[in-house]
Amino acid sequence: MDDAKNDGVMAEAQIAQPLGRWPILSYGVGHMLNDITSACWFTYLLLFLQQIGLAPRDAAVVMLSGQVADGLMTILAGEMIDRFGRFKLWHIGGSILVGVSFSSVFGGCLLCTILGTDSYLVRTVGYSFFAAVFNIGWAATQVSHMSMVNCMTMNPTSRVALASCRNAFTMVANLGLYAIALAVFAVIKAKECSDIVLQYRWIAYVSIFIGCCFLVIFHIGTKEPTLKSESNCKKKARISWGYWFKKTLYYQVALLYMLARLITNVSQSLIAFYVTRDLRMNEYSKAIIPAIIFCCSFVVSIVLQEIKWNSRRLKSLLTIGATLWVISGVAVFVLPSQMHNLMYPLAMVIGAANALVMVTTVGLESALVGEDLNGCAFVYGSLSFLDKISCGIALFVLESYEDTISCGETRGLNTVSRYGTGLIPSCFAVLALVVTSTLRLQDGTPRDAALEAPLLV
Repeated sequence: MDDAKNDGVMAEAQIAQPLGRWPILSYGVGHMLNDITSACWFTYLLLFLQQIGLAPRDAAVVMLSGQVADGLMTILAGEMIDRFGRFKLWHIGGSILVGVSFSSVFGGCLLCTILGTDSYLVRTVGYSFFAAVFNIGWAATQVSHMSMVNCMTMNPTSRVALASCRNAFTMVANLGLYAIALAVFAVIKAKECSDIVLQYRWIAYVSIFIGCCFLVIFHIGTKEPTLKSESNCKKKARISWGYWFKKTLYYQVALLYMLARLITNVSQSLIAFYVTRDLRMNEYSKAIIPAIIFCCSFVVSIVLQEIKWNSRRLKSLLTIGATLWVISGVAVFVLPSQMHNLMYPLAMVIGAANALVMVTTVGLESALVGEDLNGCAFVYGSLSFLDKISCGIALFVLESYEDTISCGETRGLNTVSRYGTGLIPSCFAVLALVVTSTLRLQDGTPRDAALEAPLLV
């Protein structure tokens, strides 16, 4: 009897041991393909589709089809991973779909090539189909990668280190994408629509190659998580959906995560329109301004590692991030094109606000899951589902009011991109402030132990 207890204590102590640097690093790079393609997707997809001739509403349909497929696959992947595990199998399968479909969207209309026609309907259907395939693969990779954290270790500091390493490489992926885009825009001048297709084809191919290199590192250095198969986990029944639906914190975290994603994704999707058409900045600005945003996000994320986290500080910094977005969003909305140079300092503030909002909401996700490993994939999956569907609908509604432009045509003041880049994210930030004020978190419990370590290491 005593021997059994001692064995249990030793097993728990072993599980709670901190991870080494190599497992943390190899895990952190595992989302690079998703991150670098996602940065291109949200920043340039709508702009690319409209530049090659699709109407704004149809371009939004392509985006929405992907978001709906992503949301549904997120729920399915979360449920299947909770039931059967096999994180790395889901990860590699999703990554293959991401690589093939991404090149089929930005590399040109594959369906048009197969059918031998370039009709408007075939282009819209073709881009919508591969957008859905891309997001199905993206969701499978994302859910498997995110839900691995709570099953790789029980050590709260290591869990936070895994999440923060992933967050750091997300910043690297975004910066890498904008460096690639800047180089391509400088080398290939967009004089005709065919040049635009060539630009984005090279961006897509280089991004996929870089992402796949990091994918190899992830699968070599990361072992299949085993915590869910340990004896102490087998004794726990699988957690039902109803368990989470009865928790007030679940709804609060879900709403905050959705609002954070709406703030970052909606503004990111329309920033290229805003700087080139509303502010009438040069073509390089659609790579430079997003790069500044993510540079500042990365710097702020590094600074956050020096903070010892607790619930009070988490709420305070989430409040600061949302407040910064309210201020900067309003400034973006009213900024005249004659003062477009002010967009550079505004981009720095937006980057800091993005980091504060996203890091704290992801920390809330981990605190919500705690030690409930048998339901972690559902939590991450369901929250991501809300994120995808809400972003897709928001962008579809915005683009429905957009004016149609032809390839090479410039616009004057664009109300839709001003609202989408500035005022609407500010409104989401105000809602986030309201929800944050209702949070009731307590330190010192096992569930909240993750809050007591730095979110970035």
